[in-house]
Amino acid sequence: MSDLLIAFEGYLSVTKALDTLTVSSYLSDLSQLEEMSQKTLTKLDTTDVLKFLATFENKRTLNRKLSSINAFFHFCHVQDFRHEKIKIPMAKVPKNLPKYVSNEEILEGLQSIDRSTVKGLRDYALILFLYASGCRISEALAVQRSDIMDGWLKIRFAKGEKERVVPLAPIATEALEVYMQAQELTSSYIWLNYRGEVLSRISAYKIVKKYLGVSPHVLRHSFASSLIIGGADLRVVQELLGHASLETTQIYTHIQKQNLEDTMHRYHPLS
Repeated sequence: MSDLLIAFEGYLSVTKALDTLTVSSYLSDLSQLEEMSQKTLTKLDTTDVLKFLATFENKRTLNRKLSSINAFFHFCHVQDFRHEKIKIPMAKVPKNLPKYVSNEEILEGLQSIDRSTVKGLRDYALILFLYASGCRISEALAVQRSDIMDGWLKIRFAKGEKERVVPLAPIATEALEVYMQAQELTSSYIWLNYRGEVLSRISAYKIVKKYLGVSPHVLRHSFASSLIIGGADLRVVQELLGHASLETTQIYTHIQKQNLEDTMHRYHPLS
């Protein structure tokens, strides 16, 4: 990497506190831009960037590349590496409403798990844990025994390397305790495979898919949706999910509106 990209990497990691995967993606996008334009990054102009972006038909991919590029040129402008500041507006992408499963569907899936084995106890506890905490799967798999105390979960390896603390429902805590007591393997981590190694994301995906037919991330959406339907404040949900911006949490407002409409139709005499 050039000295400029090394400096940009430090800016993303330290000043912006982005996680390593995001930093790696930004640098990869910029390297791709440099390679396709056959110019050094500081020599590029808006036309060069637009030609590069025109090669991507998918708007989500395009916006991801554009996010990396805009961040880089903002950094260059702030650091006086170039006078012209390139900033290209994002493409408009239709918002997909988050998929979620109901509490009843989750409980029905949990009943199909054979809890006579350690594996079954683990699968049962993992699904409850994900639904009760709203964790991203990467956050859940990084949880250690010391991160859970008195019904509270400390998420230390959250997205953007920010910490947060969330309460766990008693039923999830109890399932977790039963699983850990039955587990003979010793590790500071909680979610382990039969070899005593930390469970992989693929294995966790297969577990949730087997019993609920969805991905682990859908349980995060289900956590948020259940809170919204129950009447939770959007800012509380934002804090529990670890969203940096309330705008991200607002994807769940359609659920809130739908719940109000259903309640109106059910209880109002004119309905």
